[in-house]
Amino acid sequence: MFQSGINDKAVETFAVREREHFLQRNPKSIELAKRARNSLFGGVPMHWMNDWSMPSSLFVSRAKGARFYDVDGHEYIDFCLGDTGSMFGHSPDPIAKALAEQGANGLTTMLPGEDAVVAGELLAERFGLPFWQMATTATDANRFVVRWARAITNRKVLLVFDGCYHGTVDDVMVRCKEGRTVHRGGLIGQARNLAKTSRAVPFNDVAALEAALAQGDVAAILCEPAMTNIGMVLPEPGFMEKVRELSKQYGSLLIIDETHTISTGPGGCTRAWNLKPDFITLGKPIAGGVPCSVYGCTHEMAQAMRLAQQHASETSSGHGHSGMGTTLSANALAMHCMRVNLEEVMTQAAYDHMLSLSARLAEGLRRLISKHGLNWSVTELGARCEFQFCATSPKTGAEAEAAFHDNLQMALHLYLINRGILITPFHNMTLCTPQTTAADVDKLIATLDEGLTALLAIPGARA
Repeated sequence: MFQSGINDKAVETFAVREREHFLQRNPKSIELAKRARNSLFGGVPMHWMNDWSMPSSLFVSRAKGARFYDVDGHEYIDFCLGDTGSMFGHSPDPIAKALAEQGANGLTTMLPGEDAVVAGELLAERFGLPFWQMATTATDANRFVVRWARAITNRKVLLVFDGCYHGTVDDVMVRCKEGRTVHRGGLIGQARNLAKTSRAVPFNDVAALEAALAQGDVAAILCEPAMTNIGMVLPEPGFMEKVRELSKQYGSLLIIDETHTISTGPGGCTRAWNLKPDFITLGKPIAGGVPCSVYGCTHEMAQAMRLAQQHASETSSGHGHSGMGTTLSANALAMHCMRVNLEEVMTQAAYDHMLSLSARLAEGLRRLISKHGLNWSVTELGARCEFQFCATSPKTGAEAEAAFHDNLQMALHLYLINRGILITPFHNMTLCTPQTTAADVDKLIATLDEGLTALLAIPGARA
């Protein structure tokens, strides 16, 4: 009842008020939701769009910079930003211009243009890995790199960290329960036993990592350098260095997924922390919000990939197929937008602004937690920060999950939404964009302060 320090009954009383407020405030969204149920499964184009805190879906009319607007005419300060897809703001001016330029010059041809060459050069300079390939989503990029890793090492097992996020790659849909690898709860339609070719271990647990690698069958470790989707979990000092050391010792490759951790800086954690992976993957914001992803590799891996291709060609009969790539991968529109994003949007100046404001937000959250006497903590990663319902920042995915209080989280999120502020759903994460202002940050802190004051004023909230 008091896991978060606040009584569940008080949380529900608070949430009931906010749900009613939402329904009164958004008649056009409510009407669209009713209409959508006649043609869209669950009334939304993707079923997880129902997982927000609202009692009915909120429908957006437009978005620009750090703001979006709903069909009822309300303005919102956006600290979610498409869960990183619009990390550099909604429709940055250079991207809007690039869309118009390429829209008149062809969208997809299955052939490269100069934009792809320039984008590859910029990626190599930024991240320090010399060779690059493009895909459509980070899920695709991760899936393709896992295939390469298995072909290169001639091993089958993929190692991931418990609570990881790598899109919807089948192989990562596992958890670590009492030392065993099991399917994630809620996984639908999975026909094979993923535990036969995937292994999950706790983040920041060097002993468990080494025991898993020592079996000698791990093709690769696929990891975020800091966990971001089960609640933020930062690596303990020296942990990522140990991951690199042990992967080499036991003949496994290291794949770093920077899709969320690119919030750290222009070269992500890979450059900031000198991680030296064999492969890197990245999606969502790389083309300014246009669907696109990339994966890069070292000289050594590029040579190994060529040998794997040669071997597959020699052992196949008839026309071969790598199982990687889709017709729209590396399309001309995405390539042009990615080039422009790397050149003009995803700049050091943009990061300087984002990191400064995120630090301001994190400090404001800490003051707020102290003011209300709550036993909560704040975790930071570059332009991203999160308040968590635990006294100290978690060290593993299991610890982060144990700190969840879904009802409280959703009630606070809805309070913010009803007052024109959006943060990332599913947990309490925020992201600052180049267009976010100090006033925006201060409004989030002040509004959350008002919400907590109202919640804690409910009789028995702390009883």
